[in-house]
Amino acid sequence: MSDFTSGFWPIYISLITLVSIVGTWIFLKMQTTRKLAPGEKPELIEHTWDEDLQDLNNPLPRWWLGLFYSTLVFALVYLALWPGLGNYAGLLGWTSKGEYEAEVKAAEAKFQPVYAGFMKQDIASLAANPEAHAIGRNLFLTYCSQCHGSDAAGAAGFPNLTDHDWLYGGDPDTIKATITDGRNGVMPAMGEALGSDGTKQVANYVLSLSGRPHDLALAEAGKQKFADNCAACHMPDGTGMAALGAPNLTDKVWLYGGSEAAIIETIAKGRNGVMPAAAQTLGTTSNRDAKLHLLAAYVYGLSQKQ
Repeated sequence: MSDFTSGFWPIYISLITLVSIVGTWIFLKMQTTRKLAPGEKPELIEHTWDEDLQDLNNPLPRWWLGLFYSTLVFALVYLALWPGLGNYAGLLGWTSKGEYEAEVKAAEAKFQPVYAGFMKQDIASLAANPEAHAIGRNLFLTYCSQCHGSDAAGAAGFPNLTDHDWLYGGDPDTIKATITDGRNGVMPAMGEALGSDGTKQVANYVLSLSGRPHDLALAEAGKQKFADNCAACHMPDGTGMAALGAPNLTDKVWLYGGSEAAIIETIAKGRNGVMPAAAQTLGTTSNRDAKLHLLAAYVYGLSQKQ
């Protein structure tokens, strides 16, 4: 049932609905009250086809009229029992929200014993449990695949969860904390501080850290600029800082792309990556902690297969 912002609309909708039903009933009744007298022939409509086919104004069949009237009665009964007239809740008090909550409550009661068993196992052990893996995968597809993909391989701006590269750490407890509370990774825009030439020099130095093709002269010029502006987060050797979520720049894993143009864009404009907190997405249900536990075990298990 909609939450109307004005008292006018519930009344308007109710009147339109009821007037339409009653008006249809009256119109149908007016068109079907006259019966043919004994021996009276039906009126001939002035249409003739194929020389002998005539259109007669016969009364509608009673079975058809009964069926039509029954649909109108059904509509009135339905609107009396269930919501359909503005803010009127119906005699049964049914709501889609109430039905959903009842289904969730029943499902939680059914699966609570299963979840309780999983909570007794640590994440590393649970990652090797086939039943837990299947449930975790379903949870992942429901809550996480929209960003990380159904295969968890990620996309530009969304980390690949199947490798061993982790922005905040890949141990079980850290993964669970990331899923539960979310992350907000900010790379400040350095374009104004470095200028266009300095940005390109730092980009080439970053390329050199991972052994990618780069301009030696530009990289050498960007080394000190990196130390002055970037090393506080990415560390002097470029290996990153998990506490801040600052990426390791010495490997070949790139969240937003590893080309010179992509790196220049990252340095110049900055990045703002947000990982929403699954604790809020999963709500306050009694099995929320178990779902988070299973999700963490599933994600942890993905990177242990390689």
